[in-house]
Amino acid sequence: MANFYTDTSVLSHYLNHPLMQRIVALRERDFAEKDAYPYAPSSVSDTLDSYSRVLEIIGEICAETIASNAAEVDATGASCGNGRVAYAPGTARNIAVCKQAGLMGMSMPRCYGGLNFSLVPYMMATEMVSRADAGFANIWALQDCAQTINEFGNEDQKRRYITRVCEGATMSMDLTEPDAGSDLQSVQLKATYSEEDGCWYLNGVKRFITNGDSDIHLVLARSEEGTKDGRGLSMFIYDKRDGGVEVRRIEHKMGIKGSPTCELVYKNAKAELCGDRKLGLIKYVMALMNGARLGIAAQSVGISQAAYSEALQYAKQRKQFGKPIVEMLPVAEMLATMKAKLDAMRSLLYQTSRYVDLYKTLEEIAKERKLLPEERAEMKKYSKMADSFTPLSKGLGSEFCNQNAYDCVQIHGGSGYMKDYTCERLYRDARVTNIYEGTTQMQVIAAIRYVTSGYYASVMQEYAETPVAESMQPLLQQLNLLQERYVAAVNRVVEWQSQEAIDLLGRKLVEMAGCIIMGYLLLQDASANETLFAQSARVFVSYVASLVDMNAGYIERFELADLSNYQA
Repeated sequence: MANFYTDTSVLSHYLNHPLMQRIVALRERDFAEKDAYPYAPSSVSDTLDSYSRVLEIIGEICAETIASNAAEVDATGASCGNGRVAYAPGTARNIAVCKQAGLMGMSMPRCYGGLNFSLVPYMMATEMVSRADAGFANIWALQDCAQTINEFGNEDQKRRYITRVCEGATMSMDLTEPDAGSDLQSVQLKATYSEEDGCWYLNGVKRFITNGDSDIHLVLARSEEGTKDGRGLSMFIYDKRDGGVEVRRIEHKMGIKGSPTCELVYKNAKAELCGDRKLGLIKYVMALMNGARLGIAAQSVGISQAAYSEALQYAKQRKQFGKPIVEMLPVAEMLATMKAKLDAMRSLLYQTSRYVDLYKTLEEIAKERKLLPEERAEMKKYSKMADSFTPLSKGLGSEFCNQNAYDCVQIHGGSGYMKDYTCERLYRDARVTNIYEGTTQMQVIAAIRYVTSGYYASVMQEYAETPVAESMQPLLQQLNLLQERYVAAVNRVVEWQSQEAIDLLGRKLVEMAGCIIMGYLLLQDASANETLFAQSARVFVSYVASLVDMNAGYIERFELADLSNYQA
């Protein structure tokens, strides 16, 4: 039987990364639950084995069920009638299978019915589901919204809502509005507290809400009268069983058609406050969005894997001029570059996931006991690493995803333009990854301070000093030279003391930073497993060299007077 976990050996490589020992020990609190729950692990190896077994189940479901339903779901899509959404039949089958397998709420604590999985295997599951059907991933992966309730909700809310998610309830995050897209400070959906009823009521409209007819919603609403900025916003939990919300319409999208994107009308919808008032945007949405952006990075890897697999299979079968086109160097070069980008974005995804795992788990432990000084320092270190890597992983990963989907269609030639082939759907599905949960431009804005402060350069230096295999030394030397050129480009821009110059050149600087960091990570992977990663490392370093030549060269020739060329 086909299996997306066992046929992708690199996943096992990342599951057994040395940092996983520390992550597991922290997350399992030194295996304190082994006697309370029959399925709780008793050691690191037991935990990793449990992760692997569940991922194998998910891999089989993805390959045999979700991927098999994908074409039908894409053709059918969800429908809307009488204010409610009906999933495509294939989507309904997917949800049923995932519920039956107990794959909902897998990262939630065991006391609420979850599996207490760390973020790394959860991202692997998201990658595989996305490889099977990116649209369904948008429904399945929104279970991650439960993490916001787990982090900021009270105990009663956790037991009522997280338990339901672990049993299969679906979720959504209702943030954007017709006049508030990326500018969430402009949210106007009104939350009014009723002293008589002892609850909040929501009124207004939300737009572009993924899986908008879900069972449980996290809603950003304006709770403070007379406010106009983020300080007047709070986070609320809405339960569909209480009524008061109708789906006005489903958007007709280019891709991810199995995922209903809804416009919602709130009419005196009963809701309850999650966490504290006024922190909805400032604290809770920021945490929610960081998780969502990493999820899109995983989705991008999944689509990219599907695109590479489809392209490789077609290139082996398709013959032109008497031989398979995979033997033609122009095609072979495209495939090698696709694979290098895939391996690079995956390496960054799981490095970022490990950083998030470590600091989030230490944050949870800090609520249970006072952290030791070295633990507090560790939490601070990995928090900054996670915050700086997340926009790189989402921004560059989604761009690579689009490039690989494009090249997959190109390798298929005319056939790739036809709906008979999977690559046509992948191309459409990929397009949204660098748009939603913050466009690439928004990721550049989030990342640029780590460029101008020199933080990314310090990370590169740390990686440059990490030992690599002898065979990787020439590549390491190349990356070190590219790092020097990147630093020189950053210094040139910073010395101008011009915010306009930073805004204009920011994407070029962030691209260089992210790609050089991915290059170092690939060298570490290739040093651990040359068979899996050496070719990609060589190809990717060459790709990074050409990118730095282009971007650094542009900055080296740029003068402040050139800013006028870009004014409307």
